[in-house]
Amino acid sequence: MKWNVRHLAASTLMAFTAVSQAAVVTSQPYDLGLQGAATLTFSQDVLDTLSIYTPTVAPYGWAYAPYVTKDQDGNYSNMLSAAPINSLTWDNSTNQLLRFGTTGGLTLTVPQRTAVSSGGSLTVTDLDADLSTKTVYATIIGTNGVGTISHLALWTFSGIGGSTSLSASNLTLTNLAITTQGFNAFKQSLGLLALGRAALAGVTDYGTLSALVKSPLDLGAPPPWYVSSLPEPSTYAFMGLGLVGIVLSTRRARRH
Repeated sequence: MKWNVRHLAASTLMAFTAVSQAAVVTSQPYDLGLQGAATLTFSQDVLDTLSIYTPTVAPYGWAYAPYVTKDQDGNYSNMLSAAPINSLTWDNSTNQLLRFGTTGGLTLTVPQRTAVSSGGSLTVTDLDADLSTKTVYATIIGTNGVGTISHLALWTFSGIGGSTSLSASNLTLTNLAITTQGFNAFKQSLGLLALGRAALAGVTDYGTLSALVKSPLDLGAPPPWYVSSLPEPSTYAFMGLGLVGIVLSTRRARRH
C-alpha cells in the first residue's frame, strides 16, 4: 500500500507540475476576445537621418500603411508604422503582460546617393517585444547579401510607461537603442557609405514602440493570420504521463 501511495503522489506531482508550468501563457489576442496593435514612432534623429537617405517607405505584410509627413523643404517631420498584435505572453497569476508580438512591418528603399548609399532596401517586420529583458526582436529582410535574419535582437529600451494589464494594455516602450547586430544589418542592407553610416551612427534614440490591447464589442471573423492556439506537445505528454501514473496506481491500490 505504501508503494502505491508513493507512486500516486509522484504521479500527481507530475500532472500538477505540467499545469503549474502554464503560469506563463502565450496566446493570440483573438483567443482571449481581445484585439491589439503596436505603433512604432520614429524619433527626430531618425527622421533627420531618413531625410538624408530620401527613401521610399511602404508597408510590409499585414502592417497598416505608414503615416508619413514632410515639411515644406521636403524633410521628414513625422513617421509612424503600425501593425496588428498577433501574440501575447502574460503571467496568469498576476494578469500582467510579459511580451507581445506583431505581424507585418515596414520597408525602406534607399536610392543611390553620392557618399550616402550605393542603394538598397531594408524590411523590419514581426516585432517581438520582451518586457522582462527590455529587448525588441525583429525579422530583418535586406539586400546587399543580408537576406532574411529571423528574431534578431534589434533594439533595447530603457523605459516602460502605461498599463501592462493583459485585458487593458496601453503601454509605451521608450528610448529605443539599436544593437550592434541591428546597426550592421541596417548598414549593409541599405548600402550605406561614409555619410550615410555617420548619420546612422549618430542616432542614439530610435523613438518609441506603443502597444494597445483592448476588448472590442464584436470581434467578428478571426483575422487572416489567425491560427487556433494549442498547448505545446510536450505539455500534453507530461500531463499524460502523470494521469497514466495516477490510473495505474489507483488500480494497484484496488487490487490490494
